[in-house]
Amino acid sequence: MKRCWIQLGFVWITLLAGAGQALPADTGSTERPSANAAARAAGPDLVTLNFVNADIDGVVKVVGEITGKNFVLDPRVKGTVNIVSAKPVSRALVYQVFLSAIRLQGFTAVEERGVVMIVPETDAKVHQSPTLGPQDRSRAGGAIIQTQVFKLQHQSAAQIVPVLRPLIATNNAITAYNNNNTLVVTDYASNLQRIAKIIDSIDQPNDTDPIIIKLRHASAIDVAQTISRLLAEPARPADPSRQFTITADARTNSVLARAGDPSRMLRVRQLVAMLDSPTSASGNIHVIYLKNAVAVKLAEVLRAIYTGESAPASAAARPAASPLGQPQAPTQSASSAPGIIQADAATNSIIITAPDAIYNNLRAAVEKLDTRRAQIYVEALIVDITADRAAEFGIQWQALSGLGKSNTQGFGGTNFGSGGQNIIDLSTNPGLIGNGLNIGVLRGTITIPGVGEILNLGLLVRALETDTNANILATPTLLTLDNEEARIVIAENVPFITGQYAVSAAAITPTPFQTIERKDVGLTLRIRPQVSEGGAIRLQIFQEVSNVLSATAAGPITKRREVESTVLVDDGQIIVIGGLIQDTVEDSEEKVPGLGDIPVLGGLFKYNTRSRKKTNLMVFLQPTLIRSAQSADAITRDRYDFILGEQIKAKPAPSLLPDFGSPRLPPRPGTSPAETGTPEAKTGSSAEETGRPAADGDESAFEPPFTHAQ
Repeated sequence: MKRCWIQLGFVWITLLAGAGQALPADTGSTERPSANAAARAAGPDLVTLNFVNADIDGVVKVVGEITGKNFVLDPRVKGTVNIVSAKPVSRALVYQVFLSAIRLQGFTAVEERGVVMIVPETDAKVHQSPTLGPQDRSRAGGAIIQTQVFKLQHQSAAQIVPVLRPLIATNNAITAYNNNNTLVVTDYASNLQRIAKIIDSIDQPNDTDPIIIKLRHASAIDVAQTISRLLAEPARPADPSRQFTITADARTNSVLARAGDPSRMLRVRQLVAMLDSPTSASGNIHVIYLKNAVAVKLAEVLRAIYTGESAPASAAARPAASPLGQPQAPTQSASSAPGIIQADAATNSIIITAPDAIYNNLRAAVEKLDTRRAQIYVEALIVDITADRAAEFGIQWQALSGLGKSNTQGFGGTNFGSGGQNIIDLSTNPGLIGNGLNIGVLRGTITIPGVGEILNLGLLVRALETDTNANILATPTLLTLDNEEARIVIAENVPFITGQYAVSAAAITPTPFQTIERKDVGLTLRIRPQVSEGGAIRLQIFQEVSNVLSATAAGPITKRREVESTVLVDDGQIIVIGGLIQDTVEDSEEKVPGLGDIPVLGGLFKYNTRSRKKTNLMVFLQPTLIRSAQSADAITRDRYDFILGEQIKAKPAPSLLPDFGSPRLPPRPGTSPAETGTPEAKTGSSAEETGRPAADGDESAFEPPFTHAQ
């Protein structure tokens, strides 16, 4: 029944088309032809399409009736379509013809869940479209939008994108994903088939596979360096065929070469053959200029490698030149091939006189040992916080009787504390009175036989409370090479009396003297780092902080904080290596036996002191591994900009006195004076470069963690 209705519909369309074609060729009417009038059946499976300036929405209706598809039009889809078929076309081809027609108008079709949406071409890639994986290939034709993923096996996806971009529609996309070397292309299905063929042609293995050339006489390292310098281009050649790579394999004494041009590869082979020739003498001389290692130390290592002896602890332990054929403890390998290893400290080079076979082995060892060593920048943080509280209170009194009389005189009273605190000392010398509250009762002066005139101090009440706080923060820093000890000392050289001699009165020339030993009192940091293969750092640390507390008749009293340890820490990790948390409470009481124990009244016969001291000491370390000049430059810029900013802030304030100027660091190379005009600008810049957070608050605060003050 449905087929019958469809046939009747096509008959009606044919009649309308015939009526339309029967119209004169030029009627002068501006009325746009109907879309239905432009399609007529030419058979059971054939349709003749003739649309001239037909509205797209009308054409969509006709195509929907012919193909049985459901269409949805975007509101922005407007315009006319021209389709002329001289011969009838199959119904299966009608849809492809329609897609090609709207593509010329800037529209395309996207099929989602059985509904075909007609949208602008620019929005097609954001709609759901068929997606094909790397193993799939597009078999659909026409103007259907599809997304294809191409997995490249040999060539770089990022380098192919500029080649394929001009071949893809402007509104469609091509993207390279470098992590797995794939291309994602969204375009029309017909174009994707062409793109797939192009990619298959490009993604081919290179013909320039490396070749291995085994050397018999010369050193592979020397040959590779010589050919590289000889064939090096002034600039990187644009022609890939001119590019070549050559490297040495010291283990097999071979060179590996690769070139895009066969003639260039032939030239490399010829040069290798010319250089790999035996020398005329068995004891030929070779000079190796070192780039990073120290020649004197490396020469000792090479001698130890060849002779089998242990290398001395220092270069001075052995002569600069050593005959390899006559070692102190000759071995079979050492005595069979004489030679000499000489270090030239002036040019930092090693001179080897040995046969080619021995030289090649030693040359390979030099190549591996002469590498750039890592540096370690160590920042230490020493925090010492102390808090002291002390209090004392006491009552002292004294009384005399019988003064001025010839009979026996009496004396009594209490006397507590040390000099400046007890009543007897203050009576003889009032200038010794100590700090705090002192209340006394005086009755003039009295004269005591054998003592002299003193104050008649009958009563002394003393009270004192003290609070002492200290917050010390020191941040020494040190930079050193891997496995090299470094030390920094910031101290005062304080004299200590270690002995003295006083000449007796009977000596003819009395010349007393003292022996003095000077010691550094301050901060000392000594480290020896060792970098492991995984980046962990082994640190041998010695750190000491000392200061002078007071001076006595026997000499100064010093306080010393010292820590010595070996730790393993990762690059950039903050670690605590030691510390002390101490809380000391002291309570003292001096009293008169018996009388001091009387309730309430016993306070007249005692003297009490109480103190509490808290100490918090922590030592932190943060090592930073520096493997490149850029990393070292970043730390240097940070320190340089900080100290320059501190100099600017320390400029004297304007006054009536003449300005004599002040020393100041020059601007850091590579910066303009405007960039270093204010400390805020510099410290902000350095914080960005080194990735450190900026500190807030007081100018004396330290920037956390392990950085300079703001």
